[in-house]
Amino acid sequence: MNDFDYRIVEEAAKELYIRALCDLPPDVRTALHKAYEKETQPAAKEVFRAMFKTIAIADEQKTLICQDTGLPIYMVKMGSDYLWNGYEVKERLSTGAKRATLEFPFRGSSTHPLTRVNPQTSVGKGLPVIYFDYVKDSDCLDILMAPKGSGSENMSTMKMFYPAHGVTALKRFVIEAVFESGANPCPPGVIGVGIGGTADLVMKLAKEAIVRPIGQRNEDPEVARMEIELEEAINMMGRGPMGLGGDISTLAVHIETAYTHITQNPVAVNTQCWPARRSRATISPSGEVTYGY
Repeated sequence: MNDFDYRIVEEAAKELYIRALCDLPPDVRTALHKAYEKETQPAAKEVFRAMFKTIAIADEQKTLICQDTGLPIYMVKMGSDYLWNGYEVKERLSTGAKRATLEFPFRGSSTHPLTRVNPQTSVGKGLPVIYFDYVKDSDCLDILMAPKGSGSENMSTMKMFYPAHGVTALKRFVIEAVFESGANPCPPGVIGVGIGGTADLVMKLAKEAIVRPIGQRNEDPEVARMEIELEEAINMMGRGPMGLGGDISTLAVHIETAYTHITQNPVAVNTQCWPARRSRATISPSGEVTYGY
């Protein structure tokens, strides 16, 4: 076993949570300004200006963009060229998330599902949510952190379709899910869509879709066309920023897919609010940490 100091992972996990809550990624900032330029409704443009003011205050005071600090999600990719200790990484991510909550400090949102007792640590049984994957020809540990607030997460939905329903039914489901969510997810955010796999995998795909840089298309041309079609349809709803009316109801629709069973076609929708928060750290075997988005 290697002698890597996993306290580095713990510190990075803490820093990632704080960075994600306070520093909006450049692609999200750009998308919001493009949306503002496209918006024609005066009231909607005023809402956008309020968003920009919120971002400016967070930048100047190094404080939270939104009071809902969400539940911590870490998406980890381990390079295959180094013997990373997965259990140690998992434990350090949990401790780091707890330290961020206690040391920054901010409101912890994790709670027991029945007693509703909140330890004010952002962690607990099953939390943080951690996804592991593996990368060939790399020796680094790549950690993407995405805090997920309740307003958007409560609007998550999934449905099992049959192949006979066709692609049109899948598109209708996504559009109806967004329509029914109303102003709850604080639009305009990113609409993450998962298609294929199993009931559990399709929800994970939708979650992965929301952390993709805004506007980055799926590499499958057919899926990319579907993303564009859904974006256009959703922006025709007239919901606008914060659901108060306007031309722009979503910044982007991102779709992730997986092969599925010949007799099924699951679809999931997971929405991200307008501050599409995320942060990334790449850790080398030597302990060097590089932060980004």
